[in-house]
Amino acid sequence: MTGARGVTDAILSACSRLSTRRFGSRAALSAVMLACLVPVQAGTAPLPPVKILLFAGPKQHGAPGRHEYEKDMRELAWMLEHSGTSREVKTEVFVGQKPRDMAALETADAIVIDGNGDWLKRETGALFQQYAETDGLNYNAETTAALKDFDALLKRRKTGLVVYHYTMFVDNRAGRIYLNDWLGGAWIPYISHNPVDTWAIKPIPGKHPILRGVKPWTAREEMYSRYLLTDNPGRTLLLTAKPSKVEVNGTGGPVAWAYQRPDGGRSVVWGGNDFHDNMHLYPQQRRFLVNGVLWAAGVDVPSRGANDQMPPEF
Repeated sequence: MTGARGVTDAILSACSRLSTRRFGSRAALSAVMLACLVPVQAGTAPLPPVKILLFAGPKQHGAPGRHEYEKDMRELAWMLEHSGTSREVKTEVFVGQKPRDMAALETADAIVIDGNGDWLKRETGALFQQYAETDGLNYNAETTAALKDFDALLKRRKTGLVVYHYTMFVDNRAGRIYLNDWLGGAWIPYISHNPVDTWAIKPIPGKHPILRGVKPWTAREEMYSRYLLTDNPGRTLLLTAKPSKVEVNGTGGPVAWAYQRPDGGRSVVWGGNDFHDNMHLYPQQRRFLVNGVLWAAGVDVPSRGANDQMPPEF
């Protein structure tokens, strides 16, 4: 006899013989019989670690403490590896690189991107060419081919995609079409909104796993809002935020959502992540971020949410 089936048969045979013997008490006999009824899990292999790739754009504008992409992503990576999930989480952080290395991307369960949009020519965009380098409608041949490969990988492997803040600032039409397809919504320059204010951030009532353990918090933030959100059954709104200066900055609205893509993959958008100190000041934000990446990667979010302990400074 070999393999798990052979082990199971041997144990059941031994149990059958043991149950015919005399025991000192009925309790002892019951204990043996109970052990014989427990299913045998021989040969069950542990699940492989979850792999998260985090792409941090170079800091090319903003005062100290703002748009600190590398610090944000290194601290988020640490929190993911200490999230308290039943699966081991492994992370890798890339700084100043677009997600173009297909061999590396093939290993990812989820990809997190926090970097520049296409607004300023002097900057390096997190995903796309800068708007000023294009005709506003399409990209050069190299970028077009790279985006086609990235799109195909997301859909073939059902890779999770998480995008934050300024990464959503994309004016090129082809780029906006890609983002809307991947994320289930888009931020439209000069129509959407990103004011700096003190925002009251609240979970939208529901039972989405990303909201487990997440409670309201208030933070000073440059909040990307007024997204273009057409009807889409795959999208679940997660957070709403209201600025303190309503007369100047409007009444607020959705600032984060989850998207179950038609290809089977998962995506998450969050409009915050400008002020780096918020990562340390607000455990609710930390939990929300970690829950979101875990969900996008296909990991079961803990029933009370991920651990929200403060990460070390990187």
